[in-house]
Amino acid sequence: MSITIDAVKIALSQVIDPNTGKDLVSSKSAKNIQVDGGNVTLDVELGYPAKSQIDAIRLAASEAIRGIAGVTGVHANVYSKIISHAVQRGIKLMPTVKNIIAVASGKGGVGKSTTAVNLALALAAEGAQVGILDADIYGPSLPMMMGISGRPETLDGKTMEPMENHGLQVSSIGFMVDPDEPMVWRGPIVTQALQQLLEQTNWRDLDYLIVDMPPGTGDVQLTLSQKVPVTGAVIVTTPQDIALLDARKGLKMFEKVGIPILGIVENMSTHICSNCGHAEPIFGAGGGKKMCDEYGVDFLGALPLTMSIREQADSGKPTVVAEPEGPIAAIYKSIARKIAVKVAEKAKDMSSKFPTITIQND
Repeated sequence: MSITIDAVKIALSQVIDPNTGKDLVSSKSAKNIQVDGGNVTLDVELGYPAKSQIDAIRLAASEAIRGIAGVTGVHANVYSKIISHAVQRGIKLMPTVKNIIAVASGKGGVGKSTTAVNLALALAAEGAQVGILDADIYGPSLPMMMGISGRPETLDGKTMEPMENHGLQVSSIGFMVDPDEPMVWRGPIVTQALQQLLEQTNWRDLDYLIVDMPPGTGDVQLTLSQKVPVTGAVIVTTPQDIALLDARKGLKMFEKVGIPILGIVENMSTHICSNCGHAEPIFGAGGGKKMCDEYGVDFLGALPLTMSIREQADSGKPTVVAEPEGPIAAIYKSIARKIAVKVAEKAKDMSSKFPTITIQND
């Protein structure tokens, strides 16, 4: 009895990608299926970085196909392919950056920078090329959190090379000013500095650029939404009512300027005692989830308030690199995968496919 491609597709339609919740056929992940006697070969293309997931998906696909009568061998090539996705209308993509993700909060003190850094490191750990931009001109924290000192190099006198550590490309105003020097700048200069950091850093073929936004909804946020091609935004909040009040403003701002909300991360959701391990929701419980239900956006995950997250970020080795196999790194990685899947499900950027039309009057 000969094996048909249709039989292979039927088997693969029962294999669910645990990250997208969709089967390999309807999601068009299964490609190039070929049958040669009892041998079946195929490609499984994932639209998100998934180094830690590839073996499990390959095994599930192979086992499903082996269940077909007559199959003697299976070779499933599982890989990630990350592409550029649509951004705000009328804004061009950056040539060396596929997707820009803004990590924002309505107010300061909710752990947004720590979350942004760990999410960037988690995407890199899954095999993506990742950069992170410190858009908080008044209070740059990435040099300390990423354990980087010194000044960026320029090879042509016009642009600068990103600083690097832990596999990330990093740009921050903090590399160019003294750590104790206050940035006494007005709004227009701040927005100009942000654009220069973004456009004059030689980002090298990034799948994702994470932008660590300053808190609030001011000049920098508006500049980012009007001039920078942002694929989507992630809102960081704590469960506390006051933080949620400001997080709502941030969410509404992105909605107004046409930037999709990829989801909400609830930080400091429970305090875990370092002595006895007792968990207590000192900032309240369930606020982030409730906000998601209210606005119809995805709840990406909740992170505990623990001393280790703070200590590791302060020492320049954030949790995802300090304890890569630990339970908190696992939460960051799970949130990062959800964000990448949300980006992968967005419309592809087709601007490069369309010719430029010019009309001339003879």
